[in-house]
Amino acid sequence: MTEPIPGLLDAARLLFDLQQGNEIAQSFSGCLDPEEIARRVTDGLVEKFDCAFARIWLVEPDKTALRLVASSGMYTHTNGAFARVPMGAFKVGKIAQNRVSFLSNNLANESWVKDRDWALSHKIRGFAGYPLTVGDRVIGVLATFSHQVMAPEFLEFLQILCTTVTVALENAVQHQQEKQSWQPSIHKLSWSNLSLSDQLASILSSVRLTLIGTEQPLTLPLNYLFLQAAEVLHTMGCTYCRLIYSAQFVGLEAIITAPDLGFQEQSDWVRSAFEPFLFTVSCLGGVLQTQTGANQKVIQFLLKLPYPSSTLGARLRIHCRLPVLQMAFTHLAYLADLTVCDTTDQEIPLLTDELAQIQTAKRVLWLKQGVWALPKGVSAKVDLAISAVQLREAVEAVLRDKTWGIDSDTESQPLLSEREQEIMSLLAQGLRDRDIANHLIISESTVKFHVNNILSKLKARTRYQALHQVIVNGWIQ
Repeated sequence: MTEPIPGLLDAARLLFDLQQGNEIAQSFSGCLDPEEIARRVTDGLVEKFDCAFARIWLVEPDKTALRLVASSGMYTHTNGAFARVPMGAFKVGKIAQNRVSFLSNNLANESWVKDRDWALSHKIRGFAGYPLTVGDRVIGVLATFSHQVMAPEFLEFLQILCTTVTVALENAVQHQQEKQSWQPSIHKLSWSNLSLSDQLASILSSVRLTLIGTEQPLTLPLNYLFLQAAEVLHTMGCTYCRLIYSAQFVGLEAIITAPDLGFQEQSDWVRSAFEPFLFTVSCLGGVLQTQTGANQKVIQFLLKLPYPSSTLGARLRIHCRLPVLQMAFTHLAYLADLTVCDTTDQEIPLLTDELAQIQTAKRVLWLKQGVWALPKGVSAKVDLAISAVQLREAVEAVLRDKTWGIDSDTESQPLLSEREQEIMSLLAQGLRDRDIANHLIISESTVKFHVNNILSKLKARTRYQALHQVIVNGWIQ
């Protein structure tokens, strides 16, 4: 097994974050109230990414200050000391004034933090602040605080999320400004109805965008990438752009005016601009290419992404004990064209390696590791070597009330011997070791020996954990 290359983003983690972001974006889809949009975003960041708290400020009409409009997590009020931040004041004001993102995973030691004791006492480690920009204008600032170190994949996702949030907020602010003159015959499209070309045109406002082909609805991760690319193209001085819908892919072509640098410096400049989301493009099966013209005056840009499957497969819930397995199987489900959902609906198949979760679903795909026997009530058995095609087959099989991957009845037999099952049955009745020894006509030390073997086989720390496992699996009456 090859070791991961340091510095590369984790594809499964990033795709999982994008999927969580998809749910956040859907929560404010169609909303035309700026404060409500902001609140749904901060609530989503706290709920889905375990942020300590998250906040959004919007620039006031006179452009001299920012007003706190949403706060979720540890602090939910919007009328405290940071309810109104002058432009250029504190870190939030500086982010808005300079349009520069700021990231730190050692907040207490940052020189600009006024109350270091607060950061230490509340165990706040991570901070990420992003300006919400439309072209050359800043309309607000998003900030998140975390008890844990913020992973690179989460920071990358935040950048992508800010693009969507900015366009939605700008649309909502314009709606509020035009509300007085609203006419029934002039219906302004909500964010959920805006086409990708409309969104790109609003970002690349100084460029005439050309649309080729018939627009088709895209998944949110694809929209994220095109909007993020447009933001970068705008800052790099894009002079020409066209959006292409072909039979196999959707593409964005652009021409950028090259800076007056040497060839190598130009290449480094372009690579640093687009490197943050190269890995995501690759995960989605796309291509991102840049090429410097022969005269080094222009740079050609091409982003191509294949359409996702026209029809996603069955829905699937995933609940693994280890985060790395949760992310890996989320990525695998994405490749299998399955819809991963976060719900308590017992009718939706569940993939898990946790015994306690088996009772929450009628159809369970058990992730088998080591020599553990299959628990009672499992419909399919998968392992770490399963492919995307096989995972889809397993889900479709259990939906038809069939089994998958279970070769024989022996796989569902308990790991315990008959004597061990007898001992566990007596333990379940509340008998002590001495009483069990007398009942089975064996020594007390032999009872303890069997109990230790049982704990080892079940990887349980206590007798109570072992009892729970054997009862759940139906190994004793």
